[in-house]
Amino acid sequence: MIDLMASAALADTNPTEQEQQDALQAHFQPHISADEIEQVYHLKRAQPLLQVFTALFHGGFEGVLVRLLVLRELANETTSSAFSRADINTRLAYLLPESLETVLNRLRTNGLLAWDAQQAVYRVTPMARNVLAAIDSLLALAAPEDDAEMGFLLSQVAGAQAVGGVTTEQLQHLLGRLVDLTDEFRDAIASGSEFRLRESQAKWHQACDWVEKGSEILRAITSDENADSATHRAAQAIGRAQSQLLNMQGMFSRALNQIERQRVHLGQSGLSTTDIKRWLLAHEDLASLAEDAIDQPVKPLFITPAEMIDVAETELMTERPNALVNGLPAGQDAPTTINDSPAMQRELDDWLARLSDFAQLNNFPAVAEGSPREVKVHEALLPASFALASYRASMLPLLGDEAEASMQGTTADLARLPIRFAPQDEMVQLPDLEIAAISLAALTLELDKKESGKPDE
Repeated sequence: MIDLMASAALADTNPTEQEQQDALQAHFQPHISADEIEQVYHLKRAQPLLQVFTALFHGGFEGVLVRLLVLRELANETTSSAFSRADINTRLAYLLPESLETVLNRLRTNGLLAWDAQQAVYRVTPMARNVLAAIDSLLALAAPEDDAEMGFLLSQVAGAQAVGGVTTEQLQHLLGRLVDLTDEFRDAIASGSEFRLRESQAKWHQACDWVEKGSEILRAITSDENADSATHRAAQAIGRAQSQLLNMQGMFSRALNQIERQRVHLGQSGLSTTDIKRWLLAHEDLASLAEDAIDQPVKPLFITPAEMIDVAETELMTERPNALVNGLPAGQDAPTTINDSPAMQRELDDWLARLSDFAQLNNFPAVAEGSPREVKVHEALLPASFALASYRASMLPLLGDEAEASMQGTTADLARLPIRFAPQDEMVQLPDLEIAAISLAALTLELDKKESGKPDE
């Protein structure tokens, strides 16, 4: 009775073949027929198998989990191939009877369970076992430690090669995964991130392990005389992709060495920015690190009506120019100012006059006949205060400076004087109240320069 009701419901819900063809054609361009595409032909041939997957995985995750649970419990029973309803109820007693009935009806309707009416027992169909085997192998080989995610694809190729039925599609899937990994590793190297590089390098090592395991399989495929040309080309492309993958070891090493050279260390502590980032990544809640780090919480300040009134009153009382007054204001005489020369300029003029007197009259520091042609610097600088003597001494290196002599101004006049400044490394002690010692140096009159300058004048 249940089978008849299920068949009737299935007949009502399942569309006819023409309706399915029309619904499929609605996804394609009007001038393209779906049957003309090769992949559509292969997928339509596998419609019974695809409908089995639809029956298992259609709906929410909870429903999918219960269907797989029931089917795996029945398929794992090896003592008997037939199950009565009482056996199923006993084995799956932890499920509600209504839920169990719904799942059994769905599995039976879609060919995953076969109902033997004569013996009144259920049997797991061969298609159901094949589907479960594929799912179990995927769950086992797609383990979390397989970061490269090549185990399942390589196992499919290895299993197909063992039974002599490897297909080009299986090799293309493996080739696509190798290309994806190569692009991923190149992006990690180009990023310059140390953490991303080390994570990708660990995945690269796992991928290389799978490459070593798959090399023997590829050699068997390429040496197989019965394999077609498409299979040979796919195997050769996989070999080239594996070579590119293995050659990336040098790229990883160079990128990591470059990062090592650019790593910043914090003083003499031995800590680097990498250590700090690794320590921060170890904390799930970074905001908790700021607890008890601030003595006073942040207190936001808001404008109150009192402040708003003060601002409005200030704006109201501010004097503004009268917009009605036109024309320019009356003229006024500019104030009279006296341009006093700065004290530093006066001192420079006095110092230039003293040196000029020595150069022209040969009577510096004393105006007398027979005065020396060379005088000690401390005798020329003093008497003077410390500040004045320091200022005069700072001007002495300009004597004889050709670059400064080519300019205009008082300092240029100072540089053109026929006097040579000859400093020494020794110090001379002075009986002065402000200057205790000064470098030993001399100002020498250059007669040749002085005489050569007379015709020019």
